Amino acid sequence: MDELIPEDHLLRKIDSVIDFTKIYEIVSDLYCENNGRPSIDPIVLFKMVLIQHIYGIPSLRKTADEVKVNVAYRWFLGYLLNEQTPHFSTISYNFKNRFTAETIEKVFYWILNEIEQAGYLTPETVFVDGTHIKANANMKKAVKKAVPKAAKIYEEKLMEEINEDREEHGKKPFDDTKPPKERIVNESTTDPECGVFHKGEHKKCFAYTAQTACDKKGYILDVTVNPGNVHDSVAFDGLCKTYRTLS
Repeated sequence: MDELIPEDHLLRKIDSVIDFTKIYEIVSDLYCENNGRPSIDPIVLFKMVLIQHIYGIPSLRKTADEVKVNVAYRWFLGYLLNEQTPHFSTISYNFKNRFTAETIEKVFYWILNEIEQAGYLTPETVFVDGTHIKANANMKKAVKKAVPKAAKIYEEKLMEEINEDREEHGKKPFDDTKPPKERIVNESTTDPECGVFHKGEHKKCFAYTAQTACDKKGYILDVTVNPGNVHDSVAFDGLCKTYRTLS
């Protein structure tokens, strides 16, 4: 089947430069070596999700159907034409019940590290953009709640620098142990983790905000999900850890 796949096919290029056996190390503690029925190779499961995202396939069910009839997909997964490919429910079950958020994060940073080692990342300049995702919550089902006002990282750094300067000049540092200021927000009784989003002519609604940080070449460095009332400038604080690691 190898001769059926063009030399310049994207999946062939990916397969030639990425050692997917690293996934075995990442998921080793999620499988039992000497008990239970034989499982679908975890590399196959991750590769199927990779195929879905690379080619913009709308669902895992559709991805599983495409894998059955696409020779390039079968070759990439290591399945011959007469072999049965994984059912979509198997993929869905594993990503819902076996692979944790930590597992996915490890795979993400493994790939990101490979890109960085190859010299493609340019984390000196970072762009952050937020996309609002409407929550399944009614604005009429809410309560008022006081929450601490989030402090920005640069404010903390500024205070540290001021106190260092004061200590160098023999002055007593400022006491920064005051409790954070509070603000009143509308909290959904259906989904307390979302927040009220209102921008321009948009109607107020409960939503989430997915903030994505990219370098100038478009490589995604990190993603965070926050309540819809969290500004991008505040959400950036959660992305600083990755930025500092890569820069």
